[in-house]
Amino acid sequence: MTSEKKPSIIPAADGPYLVKNLKQFSSQKGPIETKETMALCRCGGSENKPFCDGTHQKFGFSSSKLEGTPEDKRETYPGKKITIHDNRGICSHAGHCTDGLSSVFKMKEEPWIDPDAASVDEIVATIKRCPSGALSYSIDETEYRDREGPAGIFISKNGPYIVTGGSELQDTDLGQGASEEHYALCRCGGSKNKPFCDGTHWYNEFSDEKN
Repeated sequence: MTSEKKPSIIPAADGPYLVKNLKQFSSQKGPIETKETMALCRCGGSENKPFCDGTHQKFGFSSSKLEGTPEDKRETYPGKKITIHDNRGICSHAGHCTDGLSSVFKMKEEPWIDPDAASVDEIVATIKRCPSGALSYSIDETEYRDREGPAGIFISKNGPYIVTGGSELQDTDLGQGASEEHYALCRCGGSKNKPFCDGTHWYNEFSDEKN
């Protein structure tokens, strides 16, 4: 009896994401059939999204990081009962923290995190919604960074690939304090911090009506 192979993702240079051994793949419209190896579009231009159709070659897609990306640096915000860790350099700006718990995660303020402004349960629940792995927390000096669950990819509406369950992202620096279990991968082609989503899809009006 052979053990099941762990899913892996390789961001090909100036090309698609090469995904292997993934079992769970879906969008808001439901499950998507998987194959042992899949090439997923990350240039934003494929006519067959989420799959690559070679469009990246037509307009010279570059997978290089661009100037303007926030510094890859984890900051720590200690509180009385919980300590919050955050790396703005890998944030996908999904807004679950600032929209969901604005008393703790405060836009346009410094320091922007107040770990004593809500209950521990509220903070933990909010951090667990962070798709990028930028946020984690510690209680009694034990850090909680990853989550339990099967390996899968969810295609967010007009946004990034949300990876969960520990699919191995190969040939990629995850960033300081980043989760190896969950992260958000750019699929609009515009992120300054490729392969990670940095929220650029909001500004370049990336659209994928099919998924």
